[in-house]
Amino acid sequence: MRYALTALAALPGLALAYSNPESCSGTCVVSDPGLMRRVSDGKYFRFSTGGEITFATSDSLFGPWTGVGSVVPGGSRIDLSGNTDLWAPDLHYIEGTYYCFYAVSTFGSQSSAIGLATSTTMELNSWTDHGSIGVASSSGKLYNAIDPNLIKADGTFYMNFGSFYDDIYQVKMNSAGTKTAGSAAYNIAYNATSTHSEEGAYMYQYGNYYYLFFSSGACCGYDTDRPAAGEEYKIMVCRSTEATGNFVDKNGVACRESGGSPVLESHGTVYGPGGQGVYDDPKYGTILYYHYINTEIGYADGDKQFGWNVIDWSDGWPSI
Repeated sequence: MRYALTALAALPGLALAYSNPESCSGTCVVSDPGLMRRVSDGKYFRFSTGGEITFATSDSLFGPWTGVGSVVPGGSRIDLSGNTDLWAPDLHYIEGTYYCFYAVSTFGSQSSAIGLATSTTMELNSWTDHGSIGVASSSGKLYNAIDPNLIKADGTFYMNFGSFYDDIYQVKMNSAGTKTAGSAAYNIAYNATSTHSEEGAYMYQYGNYYYLFFSSGACCGYDTDRPAAGEEYKIMVCRSTEATGNFVDKNGVACRESGGSPVLESHGTVYGPGGQGVYDDPKYGTILYYHYINTEIGYADGDKQFGWNVIDWSDGWPSI
């Protein structure tokens, strides 16, 4: 495989250098991928936005990926518009059970909620939908209840979520990680620049730090309304010694004050990477997975491809 290249230090007028995505075969068109490897046999399961959370399987990260079906084929129990077109799956394995968190919403709406489905096998028709976890939003609220991401830190579960309405929030969860614990949500990342609003949070612990990965910029509709260069989707990161806040970027700028260091941006035929997650693979190590537009294929939302790279942690920050 092609191991990750370390990003070059930025000089004025010089773009960072990034590795290209690893190859993908089979069903490779996805948005907002979620990744999990089954404990019993090592088979990979890849989940994505749309179609009540569609999923595919493969014996290798490279594929071939084979489409299986939907996690919640009848739609979510959450009574909101968009409950049959679910978003942004977040996968976890907790005490013998696979968790799939998802978002219910329609594009551009602040009427949204986060739900949960569980399975002990991840097989088709094995998932049980539990409906809302207690995170919801409506017009006028500070946050948008989409793009869920669960993390366990020092024995406590937290849910990260949000986008474009004061950006990324966090709330404490119960001891099982299935419902909110009753406390109020609080902001952990915000960019005041309207063209660089943030979403798609994914928190990962490496060493003594918690790394907050997020997608910044314009995500969609590139075939009809492409943003100015540099304002398209990109993957950013901040870090903290605490999972609950005080995140800063490489330059020490607070993530709540428009901070964020680039992890992966447009380069070559890769355009608008985002919708990312981080996974510890037993063979390749820590990988960053995401969707992106391959400019040789097309710019439509339906052209987004699955990509992944090994993360290089040599300087204490993730690079591709």
